[in-house]
Order: sequence, then structure tokens, then C-alpha cells
Amino acid sequence: MSAALDVTVHPSPNCGPRRGGLRPRLIILHYTAMTSAQAALERLCDPSAEVSAHYLISGRGEIIQMVEEDQRAWHAGQGEWAGLDDINSRSIGIELDNRGDHPFSEPQMQALEALLPEIMARHDIAPEGVIGHSCLAPGRKVDPGPRFDWARLARRGRAQPAGTGPLPVSVTAETFRAAAQVVGFTAPCDDDTLLSAVRMRFRPWGCGPLTPADLAALPAPIDAPRGGV
Repeated sequence: MSAALDVTVHPSPNCGPRRGGLRPRLIILHYTAMTSAQAALERLCDPSAEVSAHYLISGRGEIIQMVEEDQRAWHAGQGEWAGLDDINSRSIGIELDNRGDHPFSEPQMQALEALLPEIMARHDIAPEGVIGHSCLAPGRKVDPGPRFDWARLARRGRAQPAGTGPLPVSVTAETFRAAAQVVGFTAPCDDDTLLSAVRMRFRPWGCGPLTPADLAALPAPIDAPRGGV
């Protein structure tokens, strides 16, 4: 950890070894959906809750590490990304103190932007490996939600930017799903749920039925997250 990055350690018992020799190749962003960072910290460290994350960032920008990065935190649950399961063994989880119904604070975003490149460098995680909980569990989870500023992270090289290609003439549910799967959205879900998950990540202002603009917002095809093991 950089000497310039102020991190408080508060260990959580809710963790274990990564399975099958898997290493982090994804960073999953969450919101806590709780009343305060302290309430979230207590839950993430409560053995009876059986949930945790590697980091919690408060609204004031305080970074708290609860699980060592070489350990498997219990933050992602059931889900899939780029055809891969057991996301907990393949990822670093970051919880953001936010109820989901208000903007993310500037100190919090600055702290996240400082923490992300250090994690990315340690584990050779590319910007496309930084995703939301809703990306891997569409329908089941919506965090970090439509208020999260993915475009800001992308401008700083901390996340994959939305597509910038020409607007297609038309789009069908089938062509949209095929393009979304190439990007990584492979978790089973219906068409409306997939559209909602993609919009939250790449086009949060989108509404209504599927349009060519939704297809254009998807990034150019990429390889699946590197490394697997």
C-alpha cells in the first residue's frame, strides 16, 4: 500500500482462502445500502452476517481494509462475468458508504480513485476488470446503481469507457445480448434485466425500450478478464 494512502485496518472474520488457486482479476464496486459507514462496518465484520469486502470507503473518504487482498472476501455472492463463476475467488470487493438514493461524495470518489490504481497495479487488472455488482448479478443486485459516476472513473483510466462508435441503424434483443456477452454480461437474465444492467454501467440516463444508442454504448469487444488462475 502506498505510504500516501491512509488506510485503517479493521479485520473481518468473514473470509477464507481463494479457491482453486484463483487470483484477483476483477474489482467489484458495491454500495452499502446502510445508514452509515459504521453500521456497514459492523455488519461486514459480524460473523453471523456472513458478508464482507476487502475495503470500505466512507462518505468522508476514509478507507478501511477488512480483508487481505490474498484472501477471499464474501461480497459478490452468486453471479457470473465473462463466463466465469465464483467471483469472490476472482475479485477484490470495495464497498462504498451510500444508501443508493443519493450522489457519491467527492471525498469518497477521490479516495476510490486513489485506491483503485494501486489494486490494479498489484494484480495486473485492466480498466475493463473494474465492474459493478449489478454487472455480474443483473436483477439480483443493482449496486453501485445509476448515480455512480462510471464516466468519471473511465476518464481517469480506472474503468472501461462506454463505446464511442457510430450509432447503428437498428438493434434487436438478440444482437444486443450478443454484444453485451462479448463485453462480459454473461449472467443469465431476461432481456429487460440485461438492458437495465448495461445501462447502469454504460448509459445510466437511458430509459424506455431498447434503442440503437444502447448498442452503441457498449465498448468495443474485449478479451475475457485475464488470468483465471
